[in-house]
Amino acid sequence: MATLGIDVHIEQRFKVSLKESWFKKIVKKALDTEGIAPPVEIGVVITDSETVQQLNKAYRGKDEPTDVLAFTMLPSTEQEDELPFATPPDGIRHLGEVVISYPQAAQQAKEQRHGVEQELALLTIHGVLHLLGYDHDQAEGRQRMEAKEKEILQRLSFTRG
Repeated sequence: MATLGIDVHIEQRFKVSLKESWFKKIVKKALDTEGIAPPVEIGVVITDSETVQQLNKAYRGKDEPTDVLAFTMLPSTEQEDELPFATPPDGIRHLGEVVISYPQAAQQAKEQRHGVEQELALLTIHGVLHLLGYDHDQAEGRQRMEAKEKEILQRLSFTRG
């Protein structure tokens, strides 16, 4: 049977108001919308701003806070000339990890005048789309990514202004 593995880790102090099952629903909707069928595996981590800033510095060379980071396990387009990425023996496509700063999400929700839930949904979707190869460095990619985020948010009954 095909497996959809969504591993959600919520730092203890944020567990009071957050549920793993809710994040799994968001990830599943994003994957379904993109036509990504099992067997796949993805991780989501909800943590503090300090941890995300440390990861941002270590892996992106940017010593600054950010809201979401995506660590893909899929081969990048720059690797096309290299040997293809090996398929794991378990047959599951390991997409990668999405790491979200809860305090940053809460601050952005306040600034955008919508709920923290909506901001967390957007950041989760944004991270998943990055894992699937979406990028927003160029205007065309940004428009494509924002349109897809809006579509998924609407499917989840959220709106994006």
